[in-house]
Amino acid sequence: MLIKGMIIFLAVMAALAMFGKLRLPGLPHRPALPGKCPSCGRPRIGKGPCPCHAKDKRR
Repeated sequence: MLIKGMIIFLAVMAALAMFGKLRLPGLPHRPALPGKCPSCGRPRIGKGPCPCHAKDKRR
Protein backbone atom coordinates (compact mmCIF):
# COMPACT_ATOMS: atom_id res chain seq x y z
CA MET A 1 0.00 0.00 0.00
CA LEU A 2 2.85 2.35 0.83
CA ILE A 3 4.60 1.65 -2.49
CA LYS A 4 1.37 2.26 -4.37
CA GLY A 5 0.98 5.63 -2.65
CA MET A 6 4.56 6.61 -3.50
CA ILE A 7 4.07 5.66 -7.16
CA ILE A 8 0.87 7.72 -7.37
CA PHE A 9 2.60 10.66 -5.67
CA LEU A 10 5.53 10.51 -8.09
CA ALA A 11 3.16 10.28 -11.07
CA VAL A 12 1.23 13.34 -9.88
CA MET A 13 4.48 15.27 -9.33
CA ALA A 14 5.68 14.35 -12.84
CA ALA A 15 2.37 15.50 -14.32
CA LEU A 16 2.62 18.82 -12.44
CA ALA A 17 6.17 19.28 -13.72
CA MET A 18 5.04 18.73 -17.30
CA PHE A 19 2.13 21.16 -16.99
CA GLY A 20 4.35 23.70 -15.24
CA LYS A 21 6.71 23.80 -18.22
CA LEU A 22 3.84 24.13 -20.66
CA ARG A 23 3.69 27.62 -22.15
CA LEU A 24 0.43 28.81 -23.58
CA PRO A 25 0.94 30.55 -26.94
CA GLY A 26 -1.60 33.37 -26.40
CA LEU A 27 -0.13 34.80 -23.20
CA PRO A 28 2.17 37.84 -23.37
CA HIS A 29 5.78 37.35 -22.35
CA ARG A 30 6.78 39.09 -19.12
CA PRO A 31 10.06 40.98 -19.47
CA ALA A 32 12.79 39.65 -17.22
CA LEU A 33 14.32 41.92 -14.64
CA PRO A 34 17.81 43.09 -15.50
CA GLY A 35 20.45 40.90 -13.93
CA LYS A 36 22.91 43.60 -12.94
CA CYS A 37 22.85 47.35 -12.36
CA PRO A 38 24.28 49.11 -15.43
CA SER A 39 26.18 51.71 -13.38
CA CYS A 40 27.75 49.72 -10.51
CA GLY A 41 27.40 46.07 -11.63
CA ARG A 42 25.66 44.81 -8.49
CA PRO A 43 23.08 42.02 -8.91
CA ARG A 44 19.53 43.37 -9.00
CA ILE A 45 17.07 41.83 -6.55
CA GLY A 46 13.41 42.78 -6.94
CA LYS A 47 11.88 45.71 -8.79
CA GLY A 48 13.21 48.60 -6.71
CA PRO A 49 16.09 50.89 -7.62
CA CYS A 50 19.68 49.89 -7.03
CA PRO A 51 21.21 51.18 -3.78
CA CYS A 52 23.88 53.05 -5.77
CA HIS A 53 21.14 55.27 -7.25
CA ALA A 54 19.75 55.95 -3.77
CA LYS A 55 23.19 57.21 -2.66
CA ASP A 56 23.38 59.57 -5.64
CA LYS A 57 20.02 61.15 -4.77
CA ARG A 58 21.04 61.84 -1.15
CA ARG A 59 24.05 63.96 -2.12
